[in-house]
Amino acid sequence: DVQLVESGGDAVQAGGSLRLSCKTSRRVYSGYCMGWFRQAPGKQREAIAITDSDDRDGVSYAASVKGRFTFSKDNAENIFYLQMNSLKPEDTATYYCASQNLGARRCTSKLEVTDFGVWGQGTQVTVS
Repeated sequence: DVQLVESGGDAVQAGGSLRLSCKTSRRVYSGYCMGWFRQAPGKQREAIAITDSDDRDGVSYAASVKGRFTFSKDNAENIFYLQMNSLKPEDTATYYCASQNLGARRCTSKLEVTDFGVWGQGTQVTVS
């Protein structure tokens, strides 16, 4: 199956910006859900941006990041991104990208973390 590798995590000051990248090992075929998640120490992993490979469902953002974070993808390069602006200390976490073929299911915020089976190794974002 596809393999995912995140990069771009760093330590930044509050108000700063970062762009995370998720490189896929091959083209993500039609019918896949793709997403960015994060997990802070002592907390459960949460979805922050979910979309589909066909640009059918739009992007569902968590309320905590809506208006600050933007999901985008470069199909030619097999990369998807998370642009993070106006970072806050509470954004500190390990960020993961994930993908899963969910057939006819819509790729929205109703999906659970457990719906995704393919994960990257994570990249650390620290905001102070």
